[in-house]
Amino acid sequence: MLQDTIGQITDRYIIPFVFRSSDQPLLLRELLDLNKAFDDGMKLEGRIPGFKLRIGRTIFTFLVLWNIILLPLSLIFHKELAKIDCHLLIILAIVFTGMFFGTYMMFKEWLIDKMARKRIVEAWHNHFPHFAYDKHHKEVANIYREAVEKEIPTKELFLYIMNRLTAA
Repeated sequence: MLQDTIGQITDRYIIPFVFRSSDQPLLLRELLDLNKAFDDGMKLEGRIPGFKLRIGRTIFTFLVLWNIILLPLSLIFHKELAKIDCHLLIILAIVFTGMFFGTYMMFKEWLIDKMARKRIVEAWHNHFPHFAYDKHHKEVANIYREAVEKEIPTKELFLYIMNRLTAA
């Protein structure tokens, strides 16, 4: 239930705020490349056509989320933190700074993956409306990999994939 709420908030507010996207749909070749890279777990930053990550807004969003978590904790443990030796506080500051940048990178990659999946599913409904994404995306990625190895021309790519999907 918490994951659903976080996913809805992310889809409704954070993604439109952080990304600038184009209304142009993905071409078939772009969809297939993106789907294959997504299924292979490749890094997708800068490889997805049709949207741009706004770094300043991403940092701002992450700062807000970070402070929503960290400020209540620091208020709860204020008396204990005030009694700690200053040398330990310096070490804690270094640790929390490292955690901040590490979690920012994980947050940014998570947002990019979420946006990539959203773009793939939208384009999937455009190019393969009769095949469910969740059921056939890995199969299409494997068929596309074979088509690249066999050097199938772009003009014949859709027909090749459709023939292989319907034959299975």
